[in-house]
Amino acid sequence: MVKERARILVVGGGYVGMYTALRLQKKLKREIKRGQVEITVVSPDPYMTYQPFLPEAAAGSISPRHVVVPLRRVLDRCRVVIGEATAIDHGKRTATLSTLATEEEGTGTEELAYDELVLAPGSIARTLPIPGLAEHGVGFKTVEEAIGLRNHVIEQMDIASSTRDPAIRDAALTFVFVGGGYAGVEALGELEDMARYAVRYYHNVDADDMKWILVEATNRILPEVGEEMGTYTVTQLRRRNIQVLLETRLESCADRVAVLSDGQRFPTRTLVWTAGVKPHPVLAATDLPLTPHGRLKCTAELTIEGAAHAWAAGDAAAVPDVTADAPGTLTALNAQHAVRQAKILGDNIAHSLREEPLQTYAHKYVGSVASLGLHKGVAQVYGRKLKGYPAWFMHRVYHLSRVPTFNRKARVLAEWTLAGLFKREIVSLGSLEHPRAEFELAAGGKPPHDPKGSN
Repeated sequence: MVKERARILVVGGGYVGMYTALRLQKKLKREIKRGQVEITVVSPDPYMTYQPFLPEAAAGSISPRHVVVPLRRVLDRCRVVIGEATAIDHGKRTATLSTLATEEEGTGTEELAYDELVLAPGSIARTLPIPGLAEHGVGFKTVEEAIGLRNHVIEQMDIASSTRDPAIRDAALTFVFVGGGYAGVEALGELEDMARYAVRYYHNVDADDMKWILVEATNRILPEVGEEMGTYTVTQLRRRNIQVLLETRLESCADRVAVLSDGQRFPTRTLVWTAGVKPHPVLAATDLPLTPHGRLKCTAELTIEGAAHAWAAGDAAAVPDVTADAPGTLTALNAQHAVRQAKILGDNIAHSLREEPLQTYAHKYVGSVASLGLHKGVAQVYGRKLKGYPAWFMHRVYHLSRVPTFNRKARVLAEWTLAGLFKREIVSLGSLEHPRAEFELAAGGKPPHDPKGSN
């Protein structure tokens, strides 16, 4: 039993935020019923996104609503606040919040007091001051970006099929991805696979007309699966006529022309930026200790160094890897660690409230799996290397086992089964992004969507 009433604030509704709150619900069930513990989860979205499924959602293999988990349903014993923490004063135990209501009311931010703090805001895309990137680039971290990109790719094929201008056609059929990590390679692999299938239904567009380009600043891609598997992935992508440009940087994408450091220029209407992530800005607006890279300094028990009653894990935290041989090694920033850290984090908060000993987070990285499109993949698990169909199958099995809730598992499995029996869907629903366009036009206004100006 906890010694005194505790207000727990969880900042972030991603892997760590949702799984930690879920664990606290379970471990502190009796205390919550008695009113001794109150859990508040602050998240900018009312759902958790299972990001490893974003490429398949973009390719149409999974419905977008099955890639997300509604927080209010799974966190039924927590108070869920849709908004963002803009600043945290841990010395005073207060967080400054901006919610949808505060924006509507025009009253500014509000302060929320807490006793225990869990900082799990995740990360955001790491961008560079490249001319034209803010205007023409698109990221790949949210389900909205994934579905928007799918609609956009099919829309570009429609434009190429209907235009009589060779320059517009060439730009519409050129797709540039910057970043050779998981997000970039899997997104490119799945979307190229989808477009190659869809092109058979276009009478005047051929698969060879499309240019798919992967730009990576280092000398290898997919470092998580090892050098050998990374080299294999490059070979497989090039066999699919995908240009893989290593040790190459994007210099500019102004005027919808991708200019690379090797001098090549590609007129394009599609530029996907997946070149890394950086800590969430809220970390800099706290009085908590940070590393030179802007992440929270944490202990192996997932407490924040020098700050009592403050906890962190996931992308926002620099957590020591106690299983590593080299001292000072930190755990990798991936879902494998985030989900396991959340379990220990939830347990340790419960232990702390009950004045029990804390557990140490110790998990040896077992390997990585990556999909390169339907029936194609690479994997390195427990030192064993897999290629092609076995790796792709392992990718699906692993992530199906990790996606939260039985409901989501069943729905995803059903969709995969149906996808194996029927043909792919190749419909673009880009109009969903502008649902009032037709009505505004009918009412005498101007539609907000101009195909010539779309990304």
